[in-house]
Amino acid sequence: MMPKASPSRHIPKPKLLSPQSWHPDSWRDKPVAQQPDWPDEDALRQTCKSLSELPPLVFAGESRNLLDQLASVSRGEAFLLQAGDCAESFDALTADQIRDKLRVILQMSVVLTYSAGMPVVKVGRIAGQFAKPRSSPTETVDEVELPSFRGHMVNDPDFTSSSRVARAERLLTAYHQSSSTLNLLRAFTKGGFADLHRVHAWNQEFVASSPLGQRYEQVANGIDAALAFMQACGVSSASEPKLHMVDLYTSHEALILEYEEALTRVDSLSGNWYDCSAHMLWVGERTRQTDGAHLEFLRGVHNPLACKLGPSATPADALGICEVLNPDRIPGRLTLISRMGAAKVEDVLPPLVEAVRDGGHPVVWACDPMHGNTFTSDTGRKTRHFDDICTEINSFFKVHRALGTHPGGIHLELTGENVTECLGGSSNFAHSDLENRYETMCDPRLNATQSLDLAFRVAELLQAR
Repeated sequence: MMPKASPSRHIPKPKLLSPQSWHPDSWRDKPVAQQPDWPDEDALRQTCKSLSELPPLVFAGESRNLLDQLASVSRGEAFLLQAGDCAESFDALTADQIRDKLRVILQMSVVLTYSAGMPVVKVGRIAGQFAKPRSSPTETVDEVELPSFRGHMVNDPDFTSSSRVARAERLLTAYHQSSSTLNLLRAFTKGGFADLHRVHAWNQEFVASSPLGQRYEQVANGIDAALAFMQACGVSSASEPKLHMVDLYTSHEALILEYEEALTRVDSLSGNWYDCSAHMLWVGERTRQTDGAHLEFLRGVHNPLACKLGPSATPADALGICEVLNPDRIPGRLTLISRMGAAKVEDVLPPLVEAVRDGGHPVVWACDPMHGNTFTSDTGRKTRHFDDICTEINSFFKVHRALGTHPGGIHLELTGENVTECLGGSSNFAHSDLENRYETMCDPRLNATQSLDLAFRVAELLQAR
């Protein structure tokens, strides 16, 4: 049963686009990028038909609730934490892996909530992040050229001709794995696993064992005192359900448009179209063309949306994206995620923020400090350095402080496991450590310790603000 959306005094009701101006398949008339070469068109059509008859993965009312919360972020009244895997794997559907990823997000959100003195909106890169854009449609190894790996939704990473074939039935596997992940997430977030006292106890363990524990002890002690005060006032998990459970929303890059179209439905309450594959969808740096298929598809669904902006983005690009995806200037509708690189953000970001601000667009500004800081290590592995990630976030806050705008959130690739994919951090991983547990299918992720370390550092920026 679809939950009722909570009423909002701040958010105008989105306007329903006329049937003549948009339909879930109108993207097919536009130039489309980053799509697989499906060898069996009949199998693709049958798969999409099957998807269109399956239940929605998320509900329109949940997406409306997220829209309300992101509107608060756009006004500087809340902070966005969007985090999860670079690319989810069909081979990683275990309760432990999902639980550990959620645990890190919850731990980070408690630290940020206390430090910011405001709610943290939690959005996972989870339950649908199975496809990845690639810089080239093919790759060559030992003079053998094969299609690039595009994520488990499309093909397999093994470098064989059979593995690299795009198979439409993988779209159904992605749907069912997303459904299973969502069921488990809902059980964890509403069943006591996310209890505030439990999460804080995990953070205390981290501070006690972290090499930089003393740096974070003040924040941890402050949370401790706040919880003790609340308990003395009679506010506990038993008396206040919000301390016992949390809202976690899902998101992924809306890359494979046949999949997104098949899961787009008309909401029975509002009459509007929603993409029911996730609560929030984003478009990437490689597919954000204002005249392209991806923006054409996303402009017609009423989910909260996001768009990545890399160092090549211009003020005209940013304004054009705002006009296509949020022409009615609805707060919370659009998040712009900057991914510039530590050395470029202070030069490239300010004119974009100024143009959007002066254009009257009430966007959420978030920082993706991961993608612009990727390089190849001495061992030949793609990696990122923790210090570069921190530098980009610091510069992001600095730019918004100078312009009087809101640094609305962070967008991270992380895992709850103790992988060794990013350099530095409190464990001071070196190039030689990368081989110990380098497990990502695509881009390097922060591990559990590095993620929480980063949360405490962002907390310091929020306190300074």
